[in-house]
Amino acid sequence: MKVIQVPMDEALLRAVTRTAKARRATRAAFIRKACQEYLHRLEEEELDRKYVEGYRRKPEKPVWGEVGSKMAAEVLAQEDWDETG
Repeated sequence: MKVIQVPMDEALLRAVTRTAKARRATRAAFIRKACQEYLHRLEEEELDRKYVEGYRRKPEKPVWGEVGSKMAAEVLAQEDWDETG
């Protein structure tokens, strides 16, 4: 593992220290986890952006939306029946 130095204003450092301590983690572990979660969120946002862009370039045919709605309604009706029946 590589050791780095990160300049941080004192208010943020106090908040990180306080929160890490409350979670019974080291500051380093807390910062690593925060970075991992942030990178994961950025990756998900990029995938969402690509998904939306794909549908903008090649929209779904309306009939597929209608078919999907009907199938979802059938599945939900069957799930309701299974739970009550």
